[in-house]
Amino acid sequence: METLDTALILFVLALLAGLVDSIAGGGGLISVPALLWAGLPPVTALATNKAQAVFGSFTATANFIHKGTVDLRRAAFSVICTFLGAAAGAFLVQHLESDLLARIIPLLLVAFALYFMFSPRVSDLDSHHRIGEGAFALSVGTGVGFYDGFFGPGTGTFFAMAFVALLGYNLRRATAHSKLLNFTSNLAALLGFLPRLCTHLLGQPLKMPSVATWWCGEPVALEDVISKLDRLVLAKRLKDIGSGEGATAKVSHVNV
Repeated sequence: METLDTALILFVLALLAGLVDSIAGGGGLISVPALLWAGLPPVTALATNKAQAVFGSFTATANFIHKGTVDLRRAAFSVICTFLGAAAGAFLVQHLESDLLARIIPLLLVAFALYFMFSPRVSDLDSHHRIGEGAFALSVGTGVGFYDGFFGPGTGTFFAMAFVALLGYNLRRATAHSKLLNFTSNLAALLGFLPRLCTHLLGQPLKMPSVATWWCGEPVALEDVISKLDRLVLAKRLKDIGSGEGATAKVSHVNV
C-alpha cells in the first residue's frame, strides 16, 4: 500500500511538473525533489527525470516542427553542440560521489527556484541579434546543454531567454527552438544515463547499449542481428516475476 501511495503522489506531481513545464518551464524543480523524496539515489533521480522529460519535450518539438515554426537547417549546429554538452554533463555528474550530490542538489534547487522567482520574464527581454548562429551554438548550446545533462531544471527557459536576448527571436520562435534544443539535451542526457538506470532497475550492467533498434529497415544491420540472435537476451523489468531473481528469456527465432 505504501508503494502504491508513493506512486500516486509521484503521478500527481509529474502531472503538475508537466503543466508547469508547458507554461513557463522549470518543471524539474518539482519532479527532481519528488524523486529524491521517493528514495531514489541522486544520479538515479536525475536520470529518471530525464526519462520522463524527453517525452514531453519531444511532443512539443514535433508539434512546432509540424507547424513550420522551427528552422531545422539553421538550428543544426546548435543541436549538435547541445547534444555534446548534455552528454558531457551527464557523464560528469555520474562520476561525483553520491554524498556530494546529495548536498549539492538541494542547494541548486533552492538557487534556481529563487532565480526563476525574481528573474525577468522572457517577454520583458530586449530582442536584438547580438551574436552569430555559430557563436550561439558554441556558447549557449554547449553551455546550457551541459547544465541540462548535469542537473536540468529550467533549461527550456534558459534557452528561450538566450534566443530572444542574443539572436533576436520573437517569443513564439524562441519557444519553438528552445523546445528543439531542450529535447536534444534531454535525449543526450538520457542516453548517457541508461547504463546507470539499467544497473538500478535490473541490478546488472547494460550489456547491449549499441545494438541497432532500427534493424528492421536496415538489411546489413538485420543480417548482423540475426547472425547473433542466440546471444541476445531480454531481461525482465521486475526481478520478482518468473523463476529466480533477474530471470532472463533467450530469443530463439524471429519472423521477418
